[in-house]
Amino acid sequence: MAITISDWPAEERPREKLLDRGADALSDAELLAIFLRTGTRGVTAVDLARMLLDEFGGLKPLLESGEQDFCSHLGLGRAKYAQLRAVLEMARRHLFENIQRGDALCCPDDTRAYLRAQLQSYPHEVFACLFLDNRNRVLAFEKMFHGTIDGASVYPREVVRKAIEKNAAAVIFAHNHPSGVAEPSSADEQITRRLKDALALVDVRVLDHMVIGDEVVSFAERGLL
Repeated sequence: MAITISDWPAEERPREKLLDRGADALSDAELLAIFLRTGTRGVTAVDLARMLLDEFGGLKPLLESGEQDFCSHLGLGRAKYAQLRAVLEMARRHLFENIQRGDALCCPDDTRAYLRAQLQSYPHEVFACLFLDNRNRVLAFEKMFHGTIDGASVYPREVVRKAIEKNAAAVIFAHNHPSGVAEPSSADEQITRRLKDALALVDVRVLDHMVIGDEVVSFAERGLL
């Protein structure tokens, strides 16, 4: 008879381990096993999770996979894909609520985490703005431009128009580098200067420009603003 997770000692079962020791005590495979809930014939949920992580090349590519790729793997399907997208969206909304509650500059880790969750998985560049009031509280987040981020694809007048529409006093820019390399390019620096000059005409401050890759690089921290 095949051994199932229910046959394991209680302290080794992923769900019980999470409840007893916290989610950060679990491995990627154990966390994924809780999401999967069940394995397949002769394969426990933990073993299936390990197989999937090996096939995808890790947790990140699994979470960022498209529907067709995701559903082509053993133990997965459209219902699981919908469930995964819902979980990820709830996480993004939770992060947004965190940064809405106070000064965005006083919780930089939450701000970075939110921008990363919103932009990191795109296969193309996306330029976004976080609009803030005069106390640096978040008013809105807008994904404004898609494609290569350069002077031809980011329009300062559109950013100015949106800032006025939101009654923003300040803005934080963000865009992703699909390559994963977050080092700002000369084009990134050039468009940031153009946007900063345009927004200064309507008294809107540019607080930062964050480049999202495998890490997050801040223009403000680099002294590039």
